[in-house]
Amino acid sequence: MAEVTAIILAAEVSRRMGARNKLLLPVAGVPMIQHMVNVYRTATRGHVLVVTGHQAGQIGNALSGSGAQTVFNANFRQGQPTPVACGLQAAGEAATVLIGLADQPLLTVDDIRSLLAAHTAADSARISIPAVDQRRGNPIVVPAALRARLLADPRSPGCKKFTPTHPGYVQFHLMTSPGFYTDVDTPGAYTAFRADMLEDFT
Repeated sequence: MAEVTAIILAAEVSRRMGARNKLLLPVAGVPMIQHMVNVYRTATRGHVLVVTGHQAGQIGNALSGSGAQTVFNANFRQGQPTPVACGLQAAGEAATVLIGLADQPLLTVDDIRSLLAAHTAADSARISIPAVDQRRGNPIVVPAALRARLLADPRSPGCKKFTPTHPGYVQFHLMTSPGFYTDVDTPGAYTAFRADMLEDFT
């Protein structure tokens, strides 16, 4: 496997969750953000960057001893493109970058490895995106050669604008695992997730 750096976006305010920071809620006995770092590190055996913003100190404390590097995005209140840009700028010389969300606790090590394998088997010079039934998922795989292109527009850095306007640089891979498409944004979603996990152990 080529060198992979994972960028986990953990900067935004989780308003829909209410007073609680969803990334600090327990998953598999640890805070959700630490669980996600564990999944990405195991899947890639590489460097993990966590882009922080809202409650950066608490997120950093939750990641103590995890081996992840935190990068603070001072512009996190401006929306998702800014943490993506922050992470890409900090990614160094990695041949391949994974950009993922911090609130996808159903995502597994096997999911990530399957996506990376599909990327390598296809055109590794393109951005790889998991998809099913015309629904796009996360994480996405970004080759080193395209990182500068994603940062070229200072008004809209990252993939949100680039991928639909440059379809020739994008490839979609059929991935059916719910981990790619399920995030935990609300108290109800977290309750449902916990219930599903309990069912798996009964």
